[in-house]
Amino acid sequence: MKDSMSALDLRAIASEFQSLLQSRVKKCYQPHYEQIVLRLNPKGSQSVDMVIVRGSRVYLSQRDRPMPVNPGQFAMLLRKYLANARLVAIEQLEFDRVLHLTFETGHGFYHLYIEMFRDGNVLLCDQSHEIIQPLTHATYAERTLKKGHTYKPPPQSPNPFEMDINTIRNILQSSEKSIISTLGQREVLGGSLANFVVELMDEDENIGANEINPQKVIDVLSEIYQELTSNAKGFLYSKKPAPTEKIQTVDMEDFLAENVVEAWPIKKEISNLHCIQFDSFHSAVDAWKGVHDARALARKESELLDQSAPGRGFSTEVEKLERRLIQQEKALAGFHSKVEKQQNIGHQITENYTHVDDVLKQMNEAIAKKGFETIKEEIKEVTWVESLDSVNSKVEIFLPNEDHQPGKKVWLHLDLNVHQNAKEYFEVGRKQKDKITGAKQAIEATKIALKKARKKELTSQQSGKLNLRKRTKKFWFENHRWAIIGGHLLVGGKDARGNDNVVKKHLKKEDRYLHADLHGAPSCVLKNQTGFELESQTTHSSTQVIPSFKIIDKMSSEIDDSLTLKAASLALAWSRSWNAGGAHGTVYWVKPGQVSKTAETGEFIGKGAFIIRGERTWFRNLNLEIGLGLISVNGVPLLASSTAEEIREIAQRYVVIRPGTIKKDQFANKLYKATGLSTDEILSVLPGNVELVEDGNMFQFEAEK
Repeated sequence: MKDSMSALDLRAIASEFQSLLQSRVKKCYQPHYEQIVLRLNPKGSQSVDMVIVRGSRVYLSQRDRPMPVNPGQFAMLLRKYLANARLVAIEQLEFDRVLHLTFETGHGFYHLYIEMFRDGNVLLCDQSHEIIQPLTHATYAERTLKKGHTYKPPPQSPNPFEMDINTIRNILQSSEKSIISTLGQREVLGGSLANFVVELMDEDENIGANEINPQKVIDVLSEIYQELTSNAKGFLYSKKPAPTEKIQTVDMEDFLAENVVEAWPIKKEISNLHCIQFDSFHSAVDAWKGVHDARALARKESELLDQSAPGRGFSTEVEKLERRLIQQEKALAGFHSKVEKQQNIGHQITENYTHVDDVLKQMNEAIAKKGFETIKEEIKEVTWVESLDSVNSKVEIFLPNEDHQPGKKVWLHLDLNVHQNAKEYFEVGRKQKDKITGAKQAIEATKIALKKARKKELTSQQSGKLNLRKRTKKFWFENHRWAIIGGHLLVGGKDARGNDNVVKKHLKKEDRYLHADLHGAPSCVLKNQTGFELESQTTHSSTQVIPSFKIIDKMSSEIDDSLTLKAASLALAWSRSWNAGGAHGTVYWVKPGQVSKTAETGEFIGKGAFIIRGERTWFRNLNLEIGLGLISVNGVPLLASSTAEEIREIAQRYVVIRPGTIKKDQFANKLYKATGLSTDEILSVLPGNVELVEDGNMFQFEAEK
């Protein structure tokens, strides 16, 4: 495996996945447009994610993987049909890059086909193999992958592990090519497996195929099959040797991401590359690609930020213009290439006048006698004709190469002569030339606009403003008060409806519920598992560095009393105590089981209010003071709240504030001018009128050197 899994890789994966049989489908997710995750519950062991990256790879992982709060349409469809379904069969279709999963439910059987060739696809089918929904609709010459159509696998390649010695002997003895060229044909072994077989046979790849003992090929294929199905391991091949000393997991993941170039289910010798062994092939793939794939949601969020080009990921004016320039230059290169290609075909048709004229005459005579449909079948045996298009009256033929063998394929109109067909290609080339002039003018205009945008951006950055992206969607916690407490997420309701939402949706059994000892104070939840992890990479602009965090759903540390005390100061700040003129206050916390919406007989509980039963833990004489700092979450610059002590540690640019006389709107406007963040975002973070206690390079910005 380099960029995508080969048929050999999928054979190993299908074998390793047999341990998942009888697992139940717990949840289905779609963290990115091209990634599907099936969360499975194997019997007697921890849940595991089957990660499917369309057209690239499929493997198992147990790493932390943030998921969207609202699942995508395809994920919802999978949940509808596969919820609690039992995985009863996993197979590779022959030796193709297609994995077939069968699920059993109370309503019958369902099939999931995972295609790893071309752009890839994931298709959900019913028990009669009718397509319920594909991840991507597609139409090919021999099959249609659309809702309502019966799933038809791609034209199957022969299974090399089922070839007998007579088949191999006939292939070798009838070939005049080298052993590597002969075995590497798609209808034999394919490129990657052929290279491996020749290597294990210890033969020169340029030796004639007819000189090889067929039994030797059979023995090597048998050895490979045995290794794949009974003793499969995983092997990564790196440009540098793996560190021998003990290093942090994050550092090792960075090393693998930067240096690994291939993954194999069987050990082989690759010159100039170093082998790193794993217990299984899927664990090797997870070690190499898992970190990248686990950040799929963050990439999707980043891509959604760009309103003008959804899914592209760039949104600042400079970035949009840079992308436009790349696209325009690519289009220009394509025009040049097409001009050259069309003109070359036109010249080749003219140069092979006699050959083309003979084929056209023979085809027209045959069609006139027997008709299109009969000739369509007969041309399969004709050396110089590839295919026939009866709708458009065209034929695809081979032009002779230097050895007078079938070479380049070209389409010809049956109702045109040789010169007219050549002229068709020259005319297409001429039209592409006309496009070149317009493309060059567009490129020059983009370059001028880009120069102006870069100058404007630099001026903005030097003033301390960030490179901001327009956002179409917020993080779920931005709908509430939120803060970072020891890496953990603290959320609090902004109003009665928000209080209900925070408790009903986000209060889990291992979390803690906090509330200021004031009527109408927000219900706050300190999350035990959800939080923020500082990434090894930081978000840079040309003049400053902002700490970059990612959202995670499995925190390595648990909340304790010291973190709860810090969270209590935020819960107090978010209450009416901030604007009441006091300097101190009291907050309590309880376990989730003590929070109830059920009132005693004769009592009424209003919206956003809750009954607290049992003992409370109190924090008294808390100071009214919070810190606000600039950070990046999943690539999005945000103004985060925390305690003054913690904000100094995690942010290079921050302020510490307490209740004061500076109006909230006035302070928000000042922060907007200093950071470029919208006043709406800033106002949602400010608890009320303020006094600036400390400016940590927020207003007096000094550019990083």
